[in-house]
Amino acid sequence: MSSERATIMRHAGTVMVGQLAVMAFSITDTLVAGHFADTALAALAVAAATYVTVHISLMGMLQALLPVWAELHGAQRHAEVGRSVRQALYLCAFTAAIGMWALLCPGPLLNWTQVPSDLQDEVRGYLSIMALGLPASLLFRMYSTLNQSLGKPKLVTWVQVGALTVKVPLSIVLVLGIPDVLPPLGLAGCAWATLTVMLMMVSLALWLLRTQDFYRPYRIWAPMEKPDSTTLLRFARLGLPSGLAIGVEVTSFTLMSLFIARLGVVATASHQIVSNMAAVLYMVPLSLAIACSSRVSYWIGAGQMAQARQALRAGLHLILLLSICLAALIGWQRETIASLYTQSPEVAALAATLLLWLMVYHVADAVQVFTVFSLRCYNITVLPLITYTVLLWGLGLAGGYSVAYGTNFDLSNLPWLSPQSPIAFWQTGSLALYVTTAVLLPVLWRAAYRHAPKVPR
Repeated sequence: MSSERATIMRHAGTVMVGQLAVMAFSITDTLVAGHFADTALAALAVAAATYVTVHISLMGMLQALLPVWAELHGAQRHAEVGRSVRQALYLCAFTAAIGMWALLCPGPLLNWTQVPSDLQDEVRGYLSIMALGLPASLLFRMYSTLNQSLGKPKLVTWVQVGALTVKVPLSIVLVLGIPDVLPPLGLAGCAWATLTVMLMMVSLALWLLRTQDFYRPYRIWAPMEKPDSTTLLRFARLGLPSGLAIGVEVTSFTLMSLFIARLGVVATASHQIVSNMAAVLYMVPLSLAIACSSRVSYWIGAGQMAQARQALRAGLHLILLLSICLAALIGWQRETIASLYTQSPEVAALAATLLLWLMVYHVADAVQVFTVFSLRCYNITVLPLITYTVLLWGLGLAGGYSVAYGTNFDLSNLPWLSPQSPIAFWQTGSLALYVTTAVLLPVLWRAAYRHAPKVPR
């Protein structure tokens, strides 16, 4: 198991560096917007939540193809990897069209969640700019997923780190402006900076695909075939439930921001700080889940089921160890972390309290994302979707809304709940994640020991 653990750690470490570089985009925007104005930070919380809701849901459909390409790689069917990637371009075009429409027409969502009208104009402006970069972002996700499935994520990481070196100064300049040279653009500056680096990243990805010898056996640049209904149907069976499940998972998290916006600027800004930290922490288990699922699918494609189970055990051990350590670190440094994000004492005080609940939230979040990614290797995608819908939307989001904004139930016997506070959403969300983990983890272990899925034909 030690060699498998080392392989997963190397792969996950490389993926995590790249993921953290991308996550630093969001951290940069949060820090810069927070120093520009509290209202800009509050508007960013709503705008980012809306964008992530759309973007991650669609991205999940493409990320779900990782086991397909990893199994083909494990079976040494290299040319078929390239054909599968070309077919996935049709899926990418479809998802990009849906996503752009959703970002350009956010009115129904903003009105339904009762986002204050004084924030809506800034939110709409941000989303209209981000819509222009969505196709490039999804194409780069395809490139990233391909490299992860082949066990070669380094090129992706170099592109992501390079993009960060452009994103940071560009966001600062565009948001805050340069006296007598460039007027401050406020929140829109964050969006223009992100659009610029996304176009840069996808351009570099295409250049690498064209020039690097590593990709030649896969014949990525062979002539484009007509849409293959059988292949696309398989993509849909795997990607649609996975994308919807990720959509439910993400919206259970991002809709918190939209609902919390009703509690005022202090609540919204403090929640943005903690949700930003939660997203950063999430990169660690996400990277491990990607690396582990790649290894599991590779061994399944090679017909080595015992090796696949060994990869699962190694991944779970790493997930538990790192998530507990990170949660403890957050609890220890919660006040310092809160003060780095804002100059407002009220926002910092509430954020420090929310970070305590993030400790509880993160451990369950880490185990469940590992479980769901691994279940895809065994073609189990519908059960996570159902579980997420019932628990994350029902118990987590709806439960948090009921506690925060009034309920017909007597809460006197549950003194740990916090009505009229963003804390309520973190409390019920944490509970929902633990129940989700308790439901799905036994299913994964049963699948690993009783089933051997076939390599796609």
